Amino acid sequence: MDIAALRSQLDEIARIPDAEWLGSLDDRKRKELEFHDKNRDGARQISLSTDQDTYERFYGNKKYYQATQRSKDYVRDWIKREAKGKVFLDYACGNGDNAILAAESGASLSIGLDISSVSIQNAIETARAAHVEHNSYFVQADAENTKLPDRSVDTIICSGMLHHLDLNYAFPELQRILAPGGKILAVEALDYNPAIKLYRKLTPDMRTEWEKAHILSLADVRFAKRFFKVGQIRYWHVTGILSPHTQHPAIQKLLDTIDRALEKIPLVQLMAWIFTFELHSTKPAGK
Repeated sequence: MDIAALRSQLDEIARIPDAEWLGSLDDRKRKELEFHDKNRDGARQISLSTDQDTYERFYGNKKYYQATQRSKDYVRDWIKREAKGKVFLDYACGNGDNAILAAESGASLSIGLDISSVSIQNAIETARAAHVEHNSYFVQADAENTKLPDRSVDTIICSGMLHHLDLNYAFPELQRILAPGGKILAVEALDYNPAIKLYRKLTPDMRTEWEKAHILSLADVRFAKRFFKVGQIRYWHVTGILSPHTQHPAIQKLLDTIDRALEKIPLVQLMAWIFTFELHSTKPAGK
């Protein structure tokens, strides 16, 4: 798609008045917006960090992400490989890290879209600091109704956000905006491990009610087949999630080694914390 025309469409989306924008959202989406505006507020995080118990209540899960380096590396490599020369979309982008990486990797235009105005402002500031304003664009929008043109995006990353959406709307919208021959990579928590499910129940303030009830399973991947060709599915971090509870490098390395084996064993791999899966356009490139 013509980049100038796409930028013009993004300008139109950005000019939608706040009252009209908020009025278009149902109660579920407004709750998501309010939660993520608060959750992405850097000043709030700093303020809460002075009280360890309060910080742990809202952000205690952050420590577990130190166990996810291998899946992070996989996602980074995928973005670097798939973004160059493409129109790239960081779908529900949060603070925009993946969109900025895509812009740095040579995307013709890297778009970050999120329901949270705080997230979008954070992303704009980070993109400016990274000097990628020329090929990036961040806009507040509804992921289930992006208002992007049909077939306008070549590559999409969905990183830890599909469980915030109603897939009955999100998958058709992704299908609509994905260009022929386009690819999507989804990175999601997996809803099978009973210990992880219990942890989510014991930490209710870290998630919205919708999010808690819609962690993805393979049933959602099967649903995606109505709209896309499903590509490679990979499983990540079965025992590695325990690594924040030990600071011993040898134990952490052992857990990672064990995971590399467990992630390949049918059924056992379903105990993984995270899984990734590719979705491909059913329309061949050039059609």
